[in-house]
Amino acid sequence: MSRTVTRAGQPLPDGQDYDVTVIGAGVVGTAIARELARHRVRTALVEASDDIGNGTSKANTAILHTGFDAVPGSLEARLVREGQRRLAAYAAETGIPVERVGALLVAWDQEQLDALPGLLAKAESNGYHAARLLDANRLAALEPHLGPGALGALEIPDESVICPWTTPLAFATQAVLAGVHLHLDCRVTAIEPGTEPRSGPGTGIHTLTTTRGPLRTRALINAAGLHADEIDRLLGHDAFTVTPRRGQLIVYDKLARDLVRHILLPVPTAAGKGVLVAPTVFGNVLLGPTAEELDDKAATESTEDGLALLRAKGRRILPQLTDEEVTAVYAGLRAATGHEDYRIKEYPELRYVAVGGIRSTGLTASMAIAAHVTDLLARAGLDLGAPAELPPITMPSLGEATERPYLDAGLIAADPAYGTVVCHCERVTEGEIRDALDSVLPPRSAEGLARRTRAGNGRCQGFYCGARLRALTGGTRT
Repeated sequence: MSRTVTRAGQPLPDGQDYDVTVIGAGVVGTAIARELARHRVRTALVEASDDIGNGTSKANTAILHTGFDAVPGSLEARLVREGQRRLAAYAAETGIPVERVGALLVAWDQEQLDALPGLLAKAESNGYHAARLLDANRLAALEPHLGPGALGALEIPDESVICPWTTPLAFATQAVLAGVHLHLDCRVTAIEPGTEPRSGPGTGIHTLTTTRGPLRTRALINAAGLHADEIDRLLGHDAFTVTPRRGQLIVYDKLARDLVRHILLPVPTAAGKGVLVAPTVFGNVLLGPTAEELDDKAATESTEDGLALLRAKGRRILPQLTDEEVTAVYAGLRAATGHEDYRIKEYPELRYVAVGGIRSTGLTASMAIAAHVTDLLARAGLDLGAPAELPPITMPSLGEATERPYLDAGLIAADPAYGTVVCHCERVTEGEIRDALDSVLPPRSAEGLARRTRAGNGRCQGFYCGARLRALTGGTRT
């Protein structure tokens, strides 16, 4: 099947009516597109930016959750549980980096310690029965670098860390290979709804006005993340409002990795899950996030106050961490709606599904959300046909727990480009960069190349390799 990926400067396919169009190519939108690719429907995936996973999906804490602390009986609880199983299996199948490091919910005062049995009961209500309470001595044995004063913990042994960049890239790659049309640089600015007549199947068509021209589709899925409420209002609804919640994070150097063995979680509050310390699949240590309610959906800058707060929290949790070198700081925006559950709602008369309020658990739940949304479309009358197998894919090896190309003697013997290191901080080779540029979804920026290879993400932040990367990419814009 032919691949269709279009960008700014290229026309949208002329005269093409789609059965389904997904708005938003973050981890949820790409997962939905991949799920639809299993069926006999003409599907488009449209994205306002120049790359997939370019919004909230690229800047999160990258945890593969068990769902132990979700609200029992909620849609989120069900989809996180199911999504964790699906994504763990998919990651093993495609090579997405995952490390099962476990989590410790640490109590620092008596009130928090008293809350742990309730959180254990909540985990069991959510069908998670591997959690257990730990006393201070056992906690200290598991995490010897923990700060003084920790009274105990709730252990969640199946929490994992995952690569947040490879996951949506895998979904989108498989979708495009199976025939989904991906339209980048394609912002939706208006929608003329096409209501389905109640008698008979009807021929109602939605007409989307985009920055690259009109697009026609029978069914519509809104997975626009931070802008999902705006898309919803274009269809005449006002079911939810997205308030951007900024999360600032600090990434510490790989030399800090031996300081922490688990994901260290605080006892949650009404404001969120709080500041955590976690290893990453890339060998770094993450500290964050903050939780700042904002009005600006583009406010992804870090602030002096935010970073000071994180350092103070980090000093309490893991005192030696704040003496380590900082590799990077970044901030992401989460799509808060003031509601404790996902805001997934179908409108059968419009053949429209709104997927809103997908918070930090969206990465974990993405594949289950996709299956759920596809079922909603089928119930609304869209003939999906029988599902088919998708073309198999293997993602590049970005995780430190597996053998990277620069260490693979056999691979280097077959192709010396895999032995030519370009980014020495992250040990990224010329062969990996070439593969990314020749892939189904090549990067359009240095940032996109970094998400596909790690090049430029290390302690020098591209100071050493930047010129070489620009030469290899032909001056790919930053």
